[in-house]
Amino acid sequence: MSIPSYTVIDFETSGLDPRKDRVIEMAAIRCVNGEIASEFSTLVQYDGKLSPKITELTGITDEMTAGGMDEDTAFRILNRMLGSNIIIAHNASFDLGFLHHSLLRIAGLSFRNDFIDTLTISRQRHLYPHTLKDMSDRYGIKLEGGHRALNDVIACWELFCKLDAEMSTAGDVNKLGYLKKYGPPAWSPPNAMIEPVELMYASR
Repeated sequence: MSIPSYTVIDFETSGLDPRKDRVIEMAAIRCVNGEIASEFSTLVQYDGKLSPKITELTGITDEMTAGGMDEDTAFRILNRMLGSNIIIAHNASFDLGFLHHSLLRIAGLSFRNDFIDTLTISRQRHLYPHTLKDMSDRYGIKLEGGHRALNDVIACWELFCKLDAEMSTAGDVNKLGYLKKYGPPAWSPPNAMIEPVELMYASR
């Protein structure tokens, strides 16, 4: 049986609303036969002014985005990286929401890829907390400079490999978990199997 090909993605954004906020940095790695075959990372031009909170979180400034790639070109390259691969992301509802709304706005159509959310798997298998940094620490994965897109996709890929080695993730394709208190995401891919997730905490 052939090993599926994957594209791991991560976006840094100007805010949390994919309908009105924009991607300011993107990264993707294409993984074939279990190995990283190619990578793409760029800052993306942004017309607005970034909030101090976003700059504090990501280290990305207005001066940096001014020298970024134009949005149309960046998403065209990303789309080629995606191809028909399975998309992997940590907190996929966030990244897929931005991917959908950005492609819709730029190209008039969305994506159809299957996906795997390493956050959903982490919540199913492990005690709280489940951030990419927490999960990287748990599995001894090196994550330097979190909240920069390329660092995050490499850590996410390594996390996926660890999770898949423990127990096959084949049954987790297109599963999207959400916390009951927040409700399901405002948008999710048509192929998503959306299910509530109960967080597991260490007993005291």
